[in-house]
Amino acid sequence: MPSSTSSPNPRHQPVLPRRPVASYFESTAAERVALFELIDAGKAFVEERFKPAGYNIGIKMGSMAGQTISHLHVHLIPRYAGDVADLRGGVRGVIPDKQKY
Repeated sequence: MPSSTSSPNPRHQPVLPRRPVASYFESTAAERVALFELIDAGKAFVEERFKPAGYNIGIKMGSMAGQTISHLHVHLIPRYAGDVADLRGGVRGVIPDKQKY
């Protein structure tokens, strides 16, 4: 499995389909099933070796959502105690008045 050890979230797993499609909504039902099977496999890989405290799963679709690569990919991001100062907000962080709850 690919990894990114330079991030504050070691073993971040990008998951993508073989067929180049720009967004989740352009993928087929079979591709979506396969993506989530790969997410499960990536989680098992990370869980066994690194024991994270939690996970974030994210997909950006379109430039207004922050997508910079025009190929569908899902981020499986392991979370570790103390990896960020404030865990609240998550994806809502892109909308400042929705970030804190």
